[in-house]
Amino acid sequence: MKSVDPTSPVITVKWVRSTIGRPEIQKKIIKAMGFRRLHQTLVLPNRPEIRGMINQVRHLVEVLE
Repeated sequence: MKSVDPTSPVITVKWVRSTIGRPEIQKKIIKAMGFRRLHQTLVLPNRPEIRGMINQVRHLVEVLE
């Protein structure tokens, strides 16, 4: 995961790898973050809960600048 600027109010995240064959908890995290389709980009608030979710699925998502 790229280092996120702690002073930035938002994080831009892109879903880049499928959840097929992944544990159910990872599928639920992707859905809880608000993703609906692969290669979708979301702008999420920079909060500890969101950073924790990104960390748990860091192999499935990409943090953009």
